[in-house]
Amino acid sequence: MMEDRSLAVTRRSLHGVAELLLAGPQHRDGGGLRLRVVPGGFSTLDGTRRVEGDLLVTPTQELPLEGTYAELAAAAGIEAWRLDHVYSGGPKIAPEERLEVDPAAARLLADAFARGDAALRALAPEETPVLWPEHFDVGITVAEVNYGVSPGDDYLAEPYAYVGPWTPRTGDFWNAPFGAVRPLAELPDVVEFFTIGRSLLDN
Repeated sequence: MMEDRSLAVTRRSLHGVAELLLAGPQHRDGGGLRLRVVPGGFSTLDGTRRVEGDLLVTPTQELPLEGTYAELAAAAGIEAWRLDHVYSGGPKIAPEERLEVDPAAARLLADAFARGDAALRALAPEETPVLWPEHFDVGITVAEVNYGVSPGDDYLAEPYAYVGPWTPRTGDFWNAPFGAVRPLAELPDVVEFFTIGRSLLDN
């Protein structure tokens, strides 16, 4: 795993882009909160704006993820838009804050989202994984159980997969307050982890 600070600051910056430059303007324009995982990163539902590595890509330009959120938004022809009025668990980033994105960390996080998206589609083909801007994780909910992949957070600083039943469970598998988590670096097969969790819920 790369140096903790590089991963943490990049994750925070990308979380800010997800909210302020993608989901925020999309929600303001009536398009809802949901984002989606795409090759190299994540995007608005219609793909109008996406993050690809350390770039913000629009239909007409590719902008480095640098400067302030307000400056980057202006360059992209939009207004940075926070979603504090919609949810309470967002990144709490001001438009005047500066981005700090390490390309290697951005690739690692994009790979984590890609692994999560692929595993969720294999687990439940009838569901469409959603990248949520509030907690910045990709997930689905099936039969009152949340399955997903986080790029890391205050609970665990590195990318991890989780199984989160709405009704708490006990036992060795359930190692987190909200269910079960495993660092992606320790998971050769994310689908297997999800499947084991689902099988334990059925017992």
